[in-house]
Amino acid sequence: MAANITSSTARVPAAERAYDLTKELIIDGRLPGGSLISEGEIAERTSLSRTPVREAFLRLQAEGLLQLFPKRGAVVVPVGPGEAEDVLELREALESSAVRRIARRAEPLGGLVSRLSDLIDVQREHARRADVTAFAEADEAFHHGIVAASGNGLAERFYETLRDRQRRMALQLLQPQPERLASLIHEHSLLVERIADRDDEGFAGALRAHLDAHRGATGR
Repeated sequence: MAANITSSTARVPAAERAYDLTKELIIDGRLPGGSLISEGEIAERTSLSRTPVREAFLRLQAEGLLQLFPKRGAVVVPVGPGEAEDVLELREALESSAVRRIARRAEPLGGLVSRLSDLIDVQREHARRADVTAFAEADEAFHHGIVAASGNGLAERFYETLRDRQRRMALQLLQPQPERLASLIHEHSLLVERIADRDDEGFAGALRAHLDAHRGATGR
């Protein structure tokens, strides 16, 4: 996949372009965990020299996505079971807490329920086209929307730090089994029903069952 350098991308610093492309290849699974990549490979994809690619690799190593080996290249670090469980525990805590706050509010929840239902409709369209990548983005938007609706800005900002890992884990789960999309849509609908009923305990149980689908899907 050779990158086309346009006038808009030319304004982006070279190291940033190399970083963005390499990270995207890792997140969306085109470079799966355990893959060995070289500076030369990324330099060729981006039509850049190796110097900005080296800077990008160092940055991705600092983020835990690459492990560098001198004179050999870099290995894509897999999402291990421990890291996946940490992410799922944080998501469960943040989303359940968000709905507890939402359920205590006096104002109607029709607007939130409508927005989340619209996102489920978007997911249905992506599932119809078997577009797993687009579905994963809509999935992240759905769950982020729940946390954002709580009004807890600190929780929302922290949740956003999980975005890349969440998307990577979702794709790791769904790419080998796109038939799972229909089940996730049904589970999302149940979550919206619990929110509409202000049933925060029911939401917590449904969310736990929903997130259990991700457990055991790592390490491939």
